[in-house]
Amino acid sequence: MRPAPRAARRRTRPAPRGVRRFRRAAALLVAAGLVATTGSTIPDRPGPGWAGPGLVGGSGWPVTGVPLPVSEAKGATYLAGSSAVRLADGRVRLVPSGSETSVIVPPDDPEVAAVVRSDRAWLADGAVPGDGWTERSRYGDQYRDMASRALLDLRLLTRPNGASLASWYGAWRYCWPRDSAFAAAAFTVTGHMPEARRVLRFLADVQHENGLWAARYNPDGTAVADGRDPQLDSLGWVLWASWFYRVQAPDNGDLPELWPMVQRAADQLAHSLDAEGLPPASSDYWERDHDREQDPRRPTLGVVGPVLAGLRAAAALADGYGGRAKAAQWRAAAKRLSAALTRQFAPYGYPRSPIRGGLMDTSVTFVAPPFAPPDPGVAAAVEDAGFRQQLPNGGVLPGERWQGNKLVAWTPETALFALNAASTGRIDSALGRLDWLAAHRTSLGALPEKVGERGAPASVAPLGWTASLVVLSLAALRHPLPVPPAG
Repeated sequence: MRPAPRAARRRTRPAPRGVRRFRRAAALLVAAGLVATTGSTIPDRPGPGWAGPGLVGGSGWPVTGVPLPVSEAKGATYLAGSSAVRLADGRVRLVPSGSETSVIVPPDDPEVAAVVRSDRAWLADGAVPGDGWTERSRYGDQYRDMASRALLDLRLLTRPNGASLASWYGAWRYCWPRDSAFAAAAFTVTGHMPEARRVLRFLADVQHENGLWAARYNPDGTAVADGRDPQLDSLGWVLWASWFYRVQAPDNGDLPELWPMVQRAADQLAHSLDAEGLPPASSDYWERDHDREQDPRRPTLGVVGPVLAGLRAAAALADGYGGRAKAAQWRAAAKRLSAALTRQFAPYGYPRSPIRGGLMDTSVTFVAPPFAPPDPGVAAAVEDAGFRQQLPNGGVLPGERWQGNKLVAWTPETALFALNAASTGRIDSALGRLDWLAAHRTSLGALPEKVGERGAPASVAPLGWTASLVVLSLAALRHPLPVPPAG
């Protein structure tokens, strides 16, 4: 990456009004998080089992998941359509109803049948995408199983209060609003509306009165006080997920917290736009300080894309709630931002930072279907980014000239390219990405965060964001996902 200009050079200009307002609001939220959270939140060091093969679950309420010990993984499989694990010796590990720890029981224990029956009934309450691709895809016969596993894992990662955790281990055992928004969308698209409502209700409950969210939350809903500023893209993603939910569940009365949450977030975004029509620079899904970007003065595409999708989604929601004044305000803000996107990013081919020679990254998919209407220039940029980020193992890096491990592929980014391909009718491309994801699951079939140079799963599994994106991609193959209206 190119070195950023020195901070002293940037401070010679006063920050635009929208930036100053965002910084004041962010400071208030960080202060609130410091007050609300006690104890250390320094990420744990990887310990035994940190790259475990998947979660074990059980029946009853609350639904609870725990990791399968790595020592038991060899020869273990899930009982079909469930989160109970048959071990190599034939016994079954599961979480008994009402417990938060797993046990090993004989295969004929009544609890085994109860867990399997409960999980299969939950899956049957919604839709499991993935059928019909056996003839066109090498791994097409595994798609439905991959979707079932992803949904069951998302269910286990979602706590009773609606906190949807990124994964089960240490530094991942937190709720990021960004990841939670996609979990809500995955539950929505498969018809699991109670779970989608719980996730959105949690987000409404923890939202600050200024419309912002902390970068991440503990499972109990307290903000994690580790010095991270609020990440502005999360507002856009939550607004998009809220609109996505409302499209599928048009009854305005079943989630009364939705509209107040939308108003606070959309107002914050609309008021944050500067004279150019851009939101302030902020960390995005890379979770990297914006001072390290190629252009630290302006937001990345990883911020602009979600904010634009969120404002458009909020305007469409306001139409449904009868908020004509708000709809007009947010739609006008979205048009200003859309014009800024075209003016600032399009001339350079939609790179991460809007400069000549800007590097490409996966966030170009955030300004394409299913998050934005199709555009030929953006479509070409998506193809370009996918090519530049491709690894020999078949996955992709988060961005061009990635400064992390250049041999390790990331599954969320690979799944985002799959989702875009499925949403734009490029079926073969989508199937190719999904085949790679299906082939690189753990031995239990969970989707990991990363895949190493030799094809082995790496980091944690399951990763909730990847699970959500795979479910959305498989759903989009059959029925195009709705896109927030631009007008």
